[in-house]
Amino acid sequence: MPEDDLLQRLRRFQEDAFPLHADRFRELVDDGQHPATLFIGCSDSRLVPYMLTGTGPGELFLVRNVGAFVPPYDGSWGYHGTSAAIEFAVLNLHVHRIIVCGHSHCGGIRALYGGVPAQARNLNAWLALGRDAALPVAEPGPEVLRRTEQRAVLLQLERLMDYPMVRQGVEANQLTLHGWHYVIEDGQVHVFDVASGQFVAASEAGHAGTGPYPTHVEVKPGAA
Repeated sequence: MPEDDLLQRLRRFQEDAFPLHADRFRELVDDGQHPATLFIGCSDSRLVPYMLTGTGPGELFLVRNVGAFVPPYDGSWGYHGTSAAIEFAVLNLHVHRIIVCGHSHCGGIRALYGGVPAQARNLNAWLALGRDAALPVAEPGPEVLRRTEQRAVLLQLERLMDYPMVRQGVEANQLTLHGWHYVIEDGQVHVFDVASGQFVAASEAGHAGTGPYPTHVEVKPGAA
């Protein structure tokens, strides 16, 4: 019987990869983690935050979910995993940046226009967090989907500002918010520039993306 492929991968990590970073992991155990960035990204397997940002262990606090959505801060209690992670990152880890990263060919965004299985009740409810970004078309083409992906990023940035600890950090100039749209096939990240109201390719941008911060200006999803 062939050996389990996952088991082989685990062994290769422990034997080959871990020794290269053993000292760093020991520091992170002894001193604790102090990531500067909360990265909220889609669960899509083609989005690899560490490759995208050139970071290593201890540098990113990661939240992954379908569509890179941020639930509204409504004061309710419950099993709000993404909301809990935002609170932990800001209040406990004191991150300096929050990145919301959407991407091209996003299945979650495509599902806003239909195609969710009837059994996927949780998914259907979750997609409500992105529906305000959808455009009034029945059959979206590539350009509509791209615009919806970018509009969804802006929608999540707006929701982040409803979290009291996020707004306080932003208004105190201790926290910055960044909207990104990653085009998988080009390897290019487009960062949101509040001054122009557009997403700009990182290869041409003068910064890593800005929200309407620190001088707060409301930016509506229709800006993209």
